[in-house]
Amino acid sequence: MKKIVYLFLILHVVMTAQNSNAIISGTITAAGSPVPFATVYVESGTQGVDANANGTYTLTVPSGLITLVAHYQGYRTETKTLKIKAGTQQTLNFNLTEDALGLDQVVVSATRNRISKKKAPVIVNVLSPKLFRATQSISLADGLNYQPGVRVETNCQNCGFTQVRLNGLEGQYTQVLVNSRPVFSALNGVYGLEQIPVSIIDRVEVVRSGGSALFGSNAIAGTVNVITKEPINNTWDVSSYLGFIDGKTPDRSVNMNASIINEALTAGVTVYGMYRNRDAFDANTDGFSEITKLTNNSLGAKAFVKPNDNSRIGVDFTAIKEFRRGGDRLDLAPQFTDVTEQLDHNTIFTGIDYKLFNDTRTNDVTAYVSVQHTDRGSYYGGLGGGRTHADSIAANNAFGTTKDLAVVAGAKFTHHFNSNDVLTTGIEYQMNDTDDIITGYNRLVDQKVNNYGLYGQYEWKPSEQFTALIGARLDHVDVDGYYTIEDIERASDVAETVLSPRITLLYDITKALQFRGGYARGFRAPQAFNEDLHIASVGGEQSFVILSDNLESEFSNAYTASFNFTKDFNLTQTNVLVEGFYTTLKNPFTIVSTGTTLPNGSILEESRNGEGAYVTGTNIEISVSPSSSLFFQAGITLQKSIYKENQMLFEADGSNVNEHDVIIDEFTRSPNVYGFLNTNWEIIEDLRLDVTGSYTGSMIVPHIISESGFMDLVNTEAFFDMTTKLTYHFDPIEDVHVEISGGVQNIFNSYQDDFDSGAGRDSTYIYGPNQPRTVFVGLKFGDF
Repeated sequence: MKKIVYLFLILHVVMTAQNSNAIISGTITAAGSPVPFATVYVESGTQGVDANANGTYTLTVPSGLITLVAHYQGYRTETKTLKIKAGTQQTLNFNLTEDALGLDQVVVSATRNRISKKKAPVIVNVLSPKLFRATQSISLADGLNYQPGVRVETNCQNCGFTQVRLNGLEGQYTQVLVNSRPVFSALNGVYGLEQIPVSIIDRVEVVRSGGSALFGSNAIAGTVNVITKEPINNTWDVSSYLGFIDGKTPDRSVNMNASIINEALTAGVTVYGMYRNRDAFDANTDGFSEITKLTNNSLGAKAFVKPNDNSRIGVDFTAIKEFRRGGDRLDLAPQFTDVTEQLDHNTIFTGIDYKLFNDTRTNDVTAYVSVQHTDRGSYYGGLGGGRTHADSIAANNAFGTTKDLAVVAGAKFTHHFNSNDVLTTGIEYQMNDTDDIITGYNRLVDQKVNNYGLYGQYEWKPSEQFTALIGARLDHVDVDGYYTIEDIERASDVAETVLSPRITLLYDITKALQFRGGYARGFRAPQAFNEDLHIASVGGEQSFVILSDNLESEFSNAYTASFNFTKDFNLTQTNVLVEGFYTTLKNPFTIVSTGTTLPNGSILEESRNGEGAYVTGTNIEISVSPSSSLFFQAGITLQKSIYKENQMLFEADGSNVNEHDVIIDEFTRSPNVYGFLNTNWEIIEDLRLDVTGSYTGSMIVPHIISESGFMDLVNTEAFFDMTTKLTYHFDPIEDVHVEISGGVQNIFNSYQDDFDSGAGRDSTYIYGPNQPRTVFVGLKFGDF
């Protein structure tokens, strides 16, 4: 009898719960067309659903006063508040507006959790595939310039070494992430920016300054987070590009992408690939290249599966095989040339992550492992053609090998409180093992870095207008390094524990005006970074960097403050950002040319601690979109990068009475003014014009004079690199789209005109845009 009573009670509770709910259904559209797979959910509730491929949804909601939210990437989030009567069925449609300025898009680099860009307490700039297409970017290095405070520079004529500077700081101060994991090692930092094709990139999130400190100790200048493509719906496309550098040197590439996802949206996979072949370019007809010969083959995949509503497993894989060579007589074996730098990379990035949620989505746990492995064959030398027997022996011994392994493993826990506060904690292990050997120079970099990290942050939201993000990361770093060049030996044996706190604030002064401010501390332990692993050619000899004795850790304190004004004037969307930054450096790592010549003729440089430095400046960004067919964005950075005491760049060894020490009180290769512009105009429905450009102001660049080996400091001219691109779209048959494009990069041919010539040149004396005027055409077709 009791069992029957219990059964009736359970049925009564279930029926009562059902009667207290209601059903809402409708269609989500944008400009009259359905938005497939958009998300609809109850604000501050646990109910939510994804629309189907036709943009329709059905959702069970509780009775009472509720707010429904409709969201889809690339569109403004829409909310509607309504009173629900229990047991009823209602229809509620949403009409989304394009988020032309990208303010409502979801980012992960601000807090290590998914959050709306507008609500993030840290400024996050996002580079989208639309921007990469507009700038005709082939690799990651091509498109990074188009954000305030961000500048990509080329540092070597022979090998094309590139680095990204954030707020004036050199590349090794920036933490490059792949899918939010720091597996981009110091070795990858030398050539990796040009190795990652944009065809595999979903977006790139850039956080300037130390507000991204929870991602690791090396994020002093900020983070560049490369998010690869996720399977969202069933698509495929093939695209090709043909450019002619200076109207004569071909650069060819082919890209392929395809995604498939099941009807239940519980599993999907996307695959992508690229082939690129670029001939070498000689700017001053001296027989030596200024742009390297390059061949790149990339293949990758990203997949997910949802075993149930509360869990998700993700897997990603990317393989890159790249060959690059610069110097003279590229048709000969490298040892028979005057100068050759040749690199053959085989790199694999792979990772797996598992996410688990509770039913109410208040708790989630993520566990992950990511691995990067690179095998590299290298050649840095030459002087073998027609020289003495000793020269030929030296040239034959200039081959090298490198093995580089990076592993990241960790777990993250996030709890969402009823007050909308968020607690995030996690542990992370990072390991980087590098072996770089060139037997002929007795060059060895044998370095292993282990980093054990523990972090936590609390996102406090006492009101709708105010958010405070308080956090810290505790790192224990072990560096075991042994470095040799000729008969010089150095070692790095570091065991150091450092606490890096951060605090950022967001305050909505009005609905249109936001204030953000923050402080973060960072550090870098003594070890070989990307600049130290790069080998340059100066005066026909190789230039090597080695760590100095007693190199100490470097520390930073970063302060930021910004005002962000966002307002719609009728249909015109506008956004203005003014950001100030100030970062101090204690014991900054600085490369000093010692003037010392090794027994084999090579030049020695040392990485030493400076006396302290600071960078300070302002980033200004303006975005305007009068309609869905027109978008304009421009940004400028005004800054100074100053040593607190004069810094030595060249140390005279006393062998030449005409030589003297070269000292400077500001950073080299750091212009005080630089900026960008980006304009997209849909002239008619199927015809689009893109005009983009980057400006680089005057800067000081070191120049080693080959005849004397002495360093000179050159004030460069300013450059404006502008690209125009015209794209026409048509649909020859159903579900097949075709785009034909063409244009000119660096249309004004703003390019360096004082390159060194011949085998004795200083290969690091290169600045300004990465290529001269280039004419290009493109073709893309598929269902995209």
